[in-house]
Amino acid sequence: MTNKLAKRPTVLCILDGWGYREDANDNAIKNANVPNWNRFLKEYPYTLIETSGEDVGLPDGQMGNSEVGHMNIGAGRIVMQELPRISKAFKTHEVEQKQVMIDLVNKLKQNGGACHIAGLMSDGGVHSHQDHILGLCEIMSKNGIKTYVHALLDGRDTPPQSGIDYVAAFEKEIAKLNGVMIATVGGRYYGMDRDNRWERVELALKALIDAKGEVFENSNTLIETSYANSKNDEFVIPAIIKGYQGMKDGDGFIMANFRSDRARELTRALLEPSFDKVADLRKVKFVDAIAMTEYSVEHNAWMKVIFPPERLTKIYGEIIVQNGLKQLRIAETEKYAHVTFFFNGGEEAVYEGEDRILIPSPKVATYDLKPEMSAFEVIEKLEEAVLSEKYDTIIVNFANGDMVGHTGMMDAAIKAVEAVDQCIGRLEKAILKVNGNLIVTADHGNCELMKDQVTGKPYTAHTVGKVYAVMVNCGEKAKNLRELGRLADLTPTMLDLMGIAQPAEMTGVSLIKK
Repeated sequence: MTNKLAKRPTVLCILDGWGYREDANDNAIKNANVPNWNRFLKEYPYTLIETSGEDVGLPDGQMGNSEVGHMNIGAGRIVMQELPRISKAFKTHEVEQKQVMIDLVNKLKQNGGACHIAGLMSDGGVHSHQDHILGLCEIMSKNGIKTYVHALLDGRDTPPQSGIDYVAAFEKEIAKLNGVMIATVGGRYYGMDRDNRWERVELALKALIDAKGEVFENSNTLIETSYANSKNDEFVIPAIIKGYQGMKDGDGFIMANFRSDRARELTRALLEPSFDKVADLRKVKFVDAIAMTEYSVEHNAWMKVIFPPERLTKIYGEIIVQNGLKQLRIAETEKYAHVTFFFNGGEEAVYEGEDRILIPSPKVATYDLKPEMSAFEVIEKLEEAVLSEKYDTIIVNFANGDMVGHTGMMDAAIKAVEAVDQCIGRLEKAILKVNGNLIVTADHGNCELMKDQVTGKPYTAHTVGKVYAVMVNCGEKAKNLRELGRLADLTPTMLDLMGIAQPAEMTGVSLIKK
């Protein structure tokens, strides 16, 4: 067991959404004043690593995301993701054979209740896939169960006005089924909040539960009206399609999103018996409520799960504990779950010797209004932690490149990048002062491409390109880096720097050439 490392801490600094792209056009990083970043690339060794597709356990060509990225990094191996796993299960009809689905179907057939299916309506593949929503509708329709779809529009992991086409394609498919209709439509800003903005979630809840909201003849008119009012997909105010009357006791509910972080609030509000964050909320007595995946340990009391988690062992945090070392995780609210829950393999438990610092994200409508977010508060706490010499390893995430990149606002993204640049300059100083190791990297790209190069419209989604892995003060050993790396190679590199043996379960390979 290691009790004292010769060089500490070893810090992994994840610049969320900070991708590699040589072209300066519509590239917030290349157009920003980033003296520290530019100097890092001149003074320190770096390599480029893959963050998408099969390199992170996703289908070929599928963009990566923060959940997937942090899980791959923390596991030190390629982690097969929910998207291909679930898609395969629908193709093989495995989903309808799952006991939770059989039970729901039987209960609804018995009492004549309807099934409500909510989910993000796009093929973005980050939180959901509309093919999965369609698959659930097909199962219900085949069993003669009336089905209401509550469509959450994307516009972040997909183009800002693509929702109208996704919904039209979906409606074309459900027209072939009996008893299936879209009941409500609303942007993910309301139905998929993750920052306890209950005033937003309330609008989605009231639409779903009591059909409260503006009523439209059809979804096309609803979305077109929203676009005409300058509200793109993400911000479409939850509204009702004519004919929908609300949820009734004895109905069933399925949340089709497979990513947990933005599915938790809506489902908690619907299902937690003691929920009190929204006034006068009618509690529906569902025969069953089902989640595509496990959303949290608490949610397991209210929801059954179609795809329970596959547990990961011998991951980075666990190895640190086994070596008798101390670790810190730090981020602002928007990325806190990523450096804790997802980095720890989708487990809620805190390791022995693991400290966590949560910095609240600013309470603004969209982050272009405050592009620095809470980065300066994060760096302040991070400097203290590094200089305290209390920790052997630290994982930190700066959310700005991703969260502001998602707004599609170039000026704001430049300001976001400049704020982060100041922070990494301060972090470097602290690391040099205590002679620690620092790897600066990203989980995926975003802000390096702010405009669609074909349509000329704002580009708000993640990119599929590579990201940097820069070795700051990592010594002679780290001067020769290999190419063709991936996110799963980052924690093996950290263990290599720390002189800790890598377990066989960690199949990633250190970026340091042997």
